[in-house]
This record gives sequence, structure tokens and C-alpha cells, in this order.
Amino acid sequence: MTELHFRSRDIAYDIHIGRASLPHASRYFDLARKVLVITDEGVPPRYAQTLADSLPHASLLVLPRGEAAKSPEALSRILKTLLRLGFTRTDAIVAVGGGVVGDVSGFAAACYLRGITYYNIPTTLLSQVDSSIGGKTAINFGGVKNIVGAFHHPAGVLIDPDTLDTLDGRLFAEGLAEVVKMAATSDAELFSRIESAQDIRRDIGDIITAALRIKMAVVEADPEEKGLRAVLNFGHTVGHAVEAASGGRLYHGEAVAVGMLYMADGEARRRIRGILEKYGLPTSDDIPVETLLAYIRHDKKKSGDSVKTVRVSRIGQYSFCQTDLDGLRQRIVRTKETFA
Repeated sequence: MTELHFRSRDIAYDIHIGRASLPHASRYFDLARKVLVITDEGVPPRYAQTLADSLPHASLLVLPRGEAAKSPEALSRILKTLLRLGFTRTDAIVAVGGGVVGDVSGFAAACYLRGITYYNIPTTLLSQVDSSIGGKTAINFGGVKNIVGAFHHPAGVLIDPDTLDTLDGRLFAEGLAEVVKMAATSDAELFSRIESAQDIRRDIGDIITAALRIKMAVVEADPEEKGLRAVLNFGHTVGHAVEAASGGRLYHGEAVAVGMLYMADGEARRRIRGILEKYGLPTSDDIPVETLLAYIRHDKKKSGDSVKTVRVSRIGQYSFCQTDLDGLRQRIVRTKETFA
């Protein structure tokens, strides 16, 4: 078992990383109280059921699969369940699943009684390396992704790499895109390791740990996304637009993969494109420029008429650039020409 310790201002919790650890979550979390275990239909049922069966006062709630679970209706269902079961501020939620489950469960925990404890057990590579820590919780609203939410950190995180055995190749690669994102901006050695790996799944526990160390360092320095934390948005400015415009055709990590190429230059772009191709991730999109810009106008990172973007020209290094929409349009057009 590897343990990482998140510490920032008055926020403190531990991240436990170890194989075959999920059935023993009560060793790491305070679960000797009333607990609502939340999962969704896309998660292998045994993960949440095994946990719920091991706890003395647990109830299980299964949400719809996918983005449908990040809706006001799903949030309302969780809150009604907590109210019906008589949950108090001393009780807890445990999210078991991907980023969608973690997002809506964390937001429900933030809302109910102005904040109750929740623990996160991410079961996809994407959620393990990305949304498992950081405290960002949200739901989608009005057709806009993550537009309603709150900062509410988990009281603990448990990552069991064995849960990745049930992921198909596409979902695994989607999560790997987020690792590539962090390595491209902040860790040239990790990037090279992924670039040259012969069997990435064999070493995935160490790769998850390395990615989380990057994210922890950033979030600990900027827990409320006031400045430095924007580096984690590399690939997301255009990537979120690609994801939304694809209408579900592309997964989040796949859209971020494409989005990184819009914000990379020179040698970095060549190496990022090579690693994406190696792991079967997309390297281009067929979405019209104006369609992408229409989604970017709703981006939470947009300030006035400009967007703060993250650029990478050399692996392991990054820069911030405030770009107006016309400048972004030109960059998107030039990149599409390169794709062609």
C-alpha cells in the first residue's frame, strides 16, 4: 500500500493506493456510522455491493450510467435518499465509480446539511488520476458541463488498481490521456516512461502514484483554482468543446487528447501526437471551428473576451497565455490545417 498525504491550508486527507484494497475500505475510512454507498449502472456491481455488505450501517444507491448521473434529477434523488434515511452531519457518503459518480456524490455531500463527509473510491483510470483529489464537485446544467458545483474535498481516497482489470482498452486509454497531460506539463521523466513502456498496465500503480504527486503539488498550492491550478487545464479549453460537440461520440479523455494538440507546439506536439497514436487515442477532430468557439464562449475559464490557455512547447514545461477568441480561432484553424 502506498499512501500520499494531501495537505493544504485547513484541508487534510490521505490517498491510499494498493491492489485488492477496495473490499477493506473500512481499514482506511471511518465507516462505523450510517453510510450511503453511491455507484452507477456502468460500474461492475460487485465493487459497491462488496463494500456495502462489509459495513454495519450501509445503504446502496445506483444511479443511471454516464453523464445522465450528473444532472439535477440525480442530485435530487441522492438528497431525497439522504433525507429519507435520516442522515445527519455525522454520517457519510462513499462514491464508488468513475468521475461522474465522484462529481455528483461530492456535490450532494457539499449540499446536504451544508456539508457532510464523503469518501472517494474511483474505479476508472481517468477518475483515479484526475478527479479523485482536488475537491471539485459538480453537475451539468442547461446543456453546459460542470456549470453548477462546489469545492468539497473528500475525507479520504482509496485507489485499487485491480478495478482497472475490468476496463476495456478504450476506457483505459482515455484515462491515460490525463496522465499524458500532467506529464507533458510537469514531468518529462514520466512522459518518457509512458512513451517507451512495453506493458503500461504492469506498472500502472506506479504511474498513478506519479500522476497524483503532480496533481497534489498543484492543488495543494492552489486549492480553489485561483492561479497555478490552471495548469491542469492543458488540453481542456478546446477539449471540452470537442467533447460537447461530439455529442457523446468521444469520451472526456479522448477529447482532452485532441485538445492538447491544439495547445502544443514544435517538438512537444510531435511527441504528444506520437504517444496518443501509440495508445490508440484520437489526434484530430472534424468539428467546424465556429462550433468549437460557440462552446468555448461558455467555458468557465473564460474571462471577458479572453481565455487563459496552457501552452506546451517542451515536454515537462508549460506557459500560460491569455488568448482572445479571435486569436484562439486562428490557432484552431492553423492546427486543423496541420491535422489535414
